Amino acid sequence: DYELCEEWEHLYPVPREDLINLHREHLLHLLEMGDMEKALQLLQRIEDPGVCLAISEQSLDQHPNLAASHFLADYLTAHFYASLTAARRNEIQALYIGSKMLLTLPEVSRVNYFHLSSRPLLMLEQLLMNMKVDWVAVAVQTLHQLLAGQEIGITVEDIDSLLSKYAEKALNFPFTLKEKRS
Repeated sequence: DYELCEEWEHLYPVPREDLINLHREHLLHLLEMGDMEKALQLLQRIEDPGVCLAISEQSLDQHPNLAASHFLADYLTAHFYASLTAARRNEIQALYIGSKMLLTLPEVSRVNYFHLSSRPLLMLEQLLMNMKVDWVAVAVQTLHQLLAGQEIGITVEDIDSLLSKYAEKALNFPFTLKEKRS
């Protein structure tokens, strides 16, 4: 049905908003099906960059699944970086990094942290609070690789500070040791 609508679009004038809605729904359908190749082809077929940007941003704002969010954040950063405001750029890059972190977690556990995908530091803190030290190690390694040369409002120092804070808390004992007296 989407392909038929696309053919109609070439034959008859379609209002811009309807065109954006059609392509957004088609894109989300392809991404939900896991067909990233066809999704990319769809975006490449759209001639008007403004329409393509609107479709990509609106699709991302629909909060699709993890793989779709990762794909859209990557696509927007790669193709429309200069067209985005600084705040939106940081938001999309944070989502990209958060989704990349989620992909390092075991598949069954991703659903528990998906709501934090746009807030990587908060996700890292949640992992620390849940004592998922092995997962934190992989996530921190991924963060260090992704943050190299990027400015998204998160720095390596922020990560180190968070890790230090929880390392200090892990060493705090809520009671004092009493000496045994004979």
